[in-house]
Formats: sequence, structure tokens, C-alpha cells
Amino acid sequence: DENVSFQTMRDAIGGELADRLRELSIQIYQQGSEYARQQGIILADTKFEFGLLDGEPILIDEVLTPDSSRFWPADLYQPGGAQPSLDKQFVRDWLETTTWDKNSTPPVLPDEIVMKTREKYFEAFQMLTGQACTW
Repeated sequence: DENVSFQTMRDAIGGELADRLRELSIQIYQQGSEYARQQGIILADTKFEFGLLDGEPILIDEVLTPDSSRFWPADLYQPGGAQPSLDKQFVRDWLETTTWDKNSTPPVLPDEIVMKTREKYFEAFQMLTGQACTW
């Protein structure tokens, strides 16, 4: 994923569509953030991907998942530092401890990292839905 400034987006797709996508993004984020907050999770950031269907913007790809967002347990939040997370940040942090140069094929994740990531995703699921993961 590549961060793109709002001005770069405006230049690429035009002001009217860029403004509409910004409005939609803020609206979706605010709704997701409020819901997550009520469940004890801070939605720290996220990404949305949009496409066009018959000239109208549509939301595509995954939305508000641990792969596209950063979920922080609200009760563990401490300003000014790294936060415990219930998302893919755990994998990113592990990758930073390796010699991977980010320009080659990533290393195979150890089973322990996969299982711990799975636990974090399940915890996010349980907090957000109130349902236990049974798979």
C-alpha cells in the first residue's frame, strides 16, 4: 500500500470525486470507530479502497478488518508509546526483528507467530461481535 496525499488524489481523479471519497471515508471511519469504541477497541487507523461502478464510487476490498486497520484495546491504551494491538502489527513487529530487506520474498512466519496473530484476530472478533470464535 502506498500513502497518497489528498492533493495527489485530487490531481489524479479530479476534485469532485476526491471530495466525495473523502466524505465517504470519514463517514465510514466515524461509524466504525464509534462502534469499536463501544466494544472497548480504539480504531487507531484504517484504509479504504474504492472503485467506480457506472461512474459512482463503491467500497471494495476488505473493510475495517485486522488486516486493514489497527485495533488497540482501549483499556490498555497509554499515550506516547507503542500500543498493544489486535491486528497485523504483531506480524510487522516480528518482521522488523528479522534480516528481511522488504525488497525480497518475505520470510516464512514461524508457527508461534502465526498462532499468536490468530489469537489476536480472534480476540478482536470476540470483542467486536460478542461471539466466541469456534473455528
